[in-house]
Amino acid sequence: MTDADCVVIDRSRSRDWVDNAVRLIEADAQRSADTHLLRYPLPPAWGVQLYLKDESTHITGSLKHRLARSLFLYAICNGWITEGTTVIEASSGSTAVSEAYFAKMLGLDFVAVMPRSTSGAKVALIEAQGGRCHFIDRPPEIYSEARRLAVETNGHFMDQFTHAERATDWRGNNNIAESIYQQMAREEHPVPEWIVMSAGTGGTSATLGRYIRYRRHATRLLVVDPENSAFFGGYDTNSCDYATGLPSRIEGIGRPRVEPSFVGQVIDRMMRVPDAASIATMRHASSALGRRVGGSTGTNLWGAFSVVAEMIAAGRSGSVVTILCDGGERYADTYYDDRWVSAEGIDLTGPTALLDEFAHTRVWPGHTA
Repeated sequence: MTDADCVVIDRSRSRDWVDNAVRLIEADAQRSADTHLLRYPLPPAWGVQLYLKDESTHITGSLKHRLARSLFLYAICNGWITEGTTVIEASSGSTAVSEAYFAKMLGLDFVAVMPRSTSGAKVALIEAQGGRCHFIDRPPEIYSEARRLAVETNGHFMDQFTHAERATDWRGNNNIAESIYQQMAREEHPVPEWIVMSAGTGGTSATLGRYIRYRRHATRLLVVDPENSAFFGGYDTNSCDYATGLPSRIEGIGRPRVEPSFVGQVIDRMMRVPDAASIATMRHASSALGRRVGGSTGTNLWGAFSVVAEMIAAGRSGSVVTILCDGGERYADTYYDDRWVSAEGIDLTGPTALLDEFAHTRVWPGHTA
């Protein structure tokens, strides 16, 4: 054997950057207390307690902070992101804001691929975290353009809609499910009868559903889905190819196609929620809580109120948990603006009246107290 026969490729020097990157991400998490679990003000006489896991308290302001952290750790530990890698994501919303934050922390360039119609407020949030926005004219091309940019820059397409369900350690490690059950441990009903969650990538609902089964909890998982979204239809037909081709008006949740991260098999029930109901409930809850919440939180609470009423009608006490995904400050010029709501052809009269009746009578359509 000659020297020419033995060839060694050594990439171990990149491990120094990887070690430090993981340390930085973990240190950032360690500096933060867990997000709060809030009690929603239901009348005590109802016998059912409703809790909101307040994800708006993350430093980037939303539930997507957890996803971005998991996606970066997953990509770094898989060797997909290393020193100097340009990170690309297909997102015009909260995921892009959070991923830009982590990219800046690690000294990496970040590019968010988004429709040209994205609001200036969202663009400003991404740019404030050090990200760059790349606009396209045809929204369905967001994925292919992100892949093209990743090839062009020799970067990495994070692809949240594929990797969300696998990037999080669903068995524990302080994921959102483990955190909920730890925070519920000293409550009157520590094991929720229901957890209610909406789907954007499907990653959080997959984590919740898997953890519930892994820990053998009696909790059931309700996933709520806004208008135009494909998740409800995909669940109903048991099809991963189901698509509507239409965008959701409730930012952060709903998709025009069933995304790879959506795991319908771990969901006990799904509910389609009209956009008017999401926005009316968001406003109703903001008044009850004394603070503004986002549209996806309205979708979650519409489903939560439904199962609360179902429990009351059946004479059962217990607890229900849902997610406060983000604050309402980002939606001052949309969901909280009556002119925008009217221009979208959304009538809040019906759902607002239903919510007022529920608050006073605890009755929900289809249930009797």
